[in-house]
Amino acid sequence: MPLKQYGVLAAHVVDRLREGHSDTPHYQVHLVDDADTHYRAAVNVQSQQAPSELLYLADDDFHHPLTDILPVAGSGWTGLRSRPGTAGLDFIRGNLFDPAKMRWLPPDLPGPDNDLADLLDHYIQRAINDPAICLYAFGQRWGREEGKPDKIFGFEPGNGVHDIHMNQGNSGRFRGDDGVWQDGGLLLHLPGESRWIGIFLAFQSQAWHTDDTTGHAIETGPRRTDEGRGVRIVAALADPLGPRQESETVTLINTSRTPVSLTDWQLADQEKRKLPLPDVSLQPGGTLTVPGAGDFHLGDRGGAITLLGPDGLKVHGVSYTARQAEPKGETVTF
Repeated sequence: MPLKQYGVLAAHVVDRLREGHSDTPHYQVHLVDDADTHYRAAVNVQSQQAPSELLYLADDDFHHPLTDILPVAGSGWTGLRSRPGTAGLDFIRGNLFDPAKMRWLPPDLPGPDNDLADLLDHYIQRAINDPAICLYAFGQRWGREEGKPDKIFGFEPGNGVHDIHMNQGNSGRFRGDDGVWQDGGLLLHLPGESRWIGIFLAFQSQAWHTDDTTGHAIETGPRRTDEGRGVRIVAALADPLGPRQESETVTLINTSRTPVSLTDWQLADQEKRKLPLPDVSLQPGGTLTVPGAGDFHLGDRGGAITLLGPDGLKVHGVSYTARQAEPKGETVTF
């Protein structure tokens, strides 16, 4: 079944501990909210299923419409409903980042800047040194454990958040944790720079095509091939000068070396309303600008656009914020 207590913790970092070489090492973070409630965020740095190294992506200039609907900095724990339109994370449906950009790192090695704990240290130490920075930790809550001190930092009662990683597409005994709109992750808000940092983790054993209801891995059929993987969304006109919705556009490019037939391909907006693509062949290096039609609508207050292949599975996806779409009549580039 999906995570029982999914949500986000908004608090300030006061300490951290690298567990190093243990059976199930974590990067432990001690946080305190504005009500002086203490929490621990337990971040996995190694998988119990092979391959053991985690995939990661760190975005030092993260832009996404969800940052406009997050709880107030320092407000502590907020439970989230696992569905679109909330602040819940979904690595596949939310278009938070391009999964192809994820890389793997070992959990903890001798020497500087060569493992996942070093990467997390780079950001967490900065948050410790600057109390204005708020860390948003998405995952599953445990506690409060009244009368029981935290086993790492000693505060009482024990209280915190774990599963700070992708929580769908699992295999084996972890398949029961699958769900949609319940992925974990870390966001840091740097108010002095008006900037967000996003850190996302996934296990190499997890699948990137999952069922929209259960979050279970989809067994892809014979139509799922590498053909078309080079087609990308590169631009969108979300707030056209004219009043007509048909003036909205989405621009695609074929980055591959071979033509790609767009027969049965579709675009989906943030509400999953579909727009069929023209029945054309997109040549290598070629672009195609698709006008809006029907119920498909981008909106000028932030949104997401997803490119679906002929089998209905995601090929590429992007997102944009209200600020990016703000200059009326200007095209957002990705």
